[in-house]
Amino acid sequence: MSPPRTATIFSPAKINLFLAVTGRRADGYHDLVSVVAPLDFGDLLIAETGERKPEAGRQFDLECNDPEVPVDGNNLILKAAKAFVVATGWMEPVAFRLDKRIPVGAGLGGGSSNATATLLALNQLSGANLGRAELAGLAAGIGSDCPLFLEGGPVIMRGRGERIESLPDPAARRLRGRKVLVFKPSFGVSTAWAYERMAANGPQSYLPAQEAERRIAAWLGGDSDAGGLLFNNLEPVVFRKFVALPVLLEDLRRGFGLAARMSGSGSSCFALLPSGAPVSEIVTTIREAWGAVCFVQPATIA
Repeated sequence: MSPPRTATIFSPAKINLFLAVTGRRADGYHDLVSVVAPLDFGDLLIAETGERKPEAGRQFDLECNDPEVPVDGNNLILKAAKAFVVATGWMEPVAFRLDKRIPVGAGLGGGSSNATATLLALNQLSGANLGRAELAGLAAGIGSDCPLFLEGGPVIMRGRGERIESLPDPAARRLRGRKVLVFKPSFGVSTAWAYERMAANGPQSYLPAQEAERRIAAWLGGDSDAGGLLFNNLEPVVFRKFVALPVLLEDLRRGFGLAARMSGSGSSCFALLPSGAPVSEIVTTIREAWGAVCFVQPATIA
């Protein structure tokens, strides 16, 4: 028996600093233009082969510390593992353990990040040495958000999310190291519901792609920090139903002068933290509004 081999991969959360949904496609998906940034906060995926074997008849096994996370074939970790096998033919059994820290259904990209971490872990364990383009192709087949987690820094995401472009270094430096506070109420928002409501509201809900690109180009060509980039045209759709979100964000803007937005389709939100921000007071305000059980996490843009 070969000695056990282990790959440990950090699986970061992400926030959408800029999100423009630009229209609905013929295939039912939506086109978007988004500036997405990974955080230094996330999950940890451990993949082991050699000693701890999955159950008989299965190549892959998954354990997770969060009972809300499915550990069957619906989990993107196992879907990514199967996609890797199809692409490479590698058949060695692997046992996965997921230390889940990103809230489920938060709009922080946890499942997509886990899937990409799986591809990286199996690429390392198998010695398949798939290149970035091959891994990106596999990731895009698993989920729209998956390829962005291969970049290791802020990106512009286009199409349904599969077209990824790294930010130019000068712009990325304006984002990296920026402190943020991520917070999520006890409820989630269905991404499918949010996009369906946007479609039902008609063309006025969308931001034309040309205007979205103009705004991003203006930010890239300027010198403003992350606060000058923030935008999300899914907010009006979501805020009409989930009024606790805009009420708190407005309180944070008025009370602390924070630049605060919803990330993706929610329900997670984030606030950029200026130097010297009274973080404990801000956290208290969030918990007073959303209850003691809401998720609050300081983080840094990676």
